[in-house]
Amino acid sequence: MILTPQALESLRGRLIVSCQAYPGEPMRDPRTTGQVAASAVIGGAAAVRVQGLSDVQSTRTAVEVPVIGLWKDGHDGVFITPTLRHALAVANAGAHVVALDGTRRDRPDGLTLAQTVAGIHADSHALVMADCGSFEDAVAAVDAGADLIGTTLAGYSGERPKTSGPDFALLEEIAAAGFGVPLIAEGRIHTPAQARQALDTGAFAVVVGTAITHPATITGWFAAALES
Repeated sequence: MILTPQALESLRGRLIVSCQAYPGEPMRDPRTTGQVAASAVIGGAAAVRVQGLSDVQSTRTAVEVPVIGLWKDGHDGVFITPTLRHALAVANAGAHVVALDGTRRDRPDGLTLAQTVAGIHADSHALVMADCGSFEDAVAAVDAGADLIGTTLAGYSGERPKTSGPDFALLEEIAAAGFGVPLIAEGRIHTPAQARQALDTGAFAVVVGTAITHPATITGWFAAALES
């Protein structure tokens, strides 16, 4: 399956589930990621988002919905699919969409975001999702040729304060600009009501991760509530 910009319409108004586990956790295994992704699809996910080359490969065999892939390399600065090399590896692993850092910060390989996007489009069939941290990032990502833009890095890139929940103000600002590319709401969406609000605010689709696929965090929410 090759996901074209036109085929993205199948994701309009739908839920995308991020299936990721942190290094050292019991669930940090490609086969487990694929199983979690398949379970999310049974529940209604129209696409999934996974991290790591092996996880992308495993998930591609486990589901028949679009796979958004990324490669986290490092912990600070630009580390979400930070270079063209990382991006092409994710595409070659089978991702229909390559998610990458879409901020205006310097990239480790010295390429601009526009050069990176062009390289992905030239050497693979994958679309590109730019994870943005501000309105200015979104403008630059659209100009760079990104096929989708997301609010993934709102509160994490240093330009905006980290909100306790979704950054609806940023989502509304980007949606009002009418850039003409799908706007994906992502980041700290922890309830169905927040997901619904994200759509009502102007999101094309909504990504939910932790609240669905990270048992340690979800358990912690309940345990903390009981302890208080």
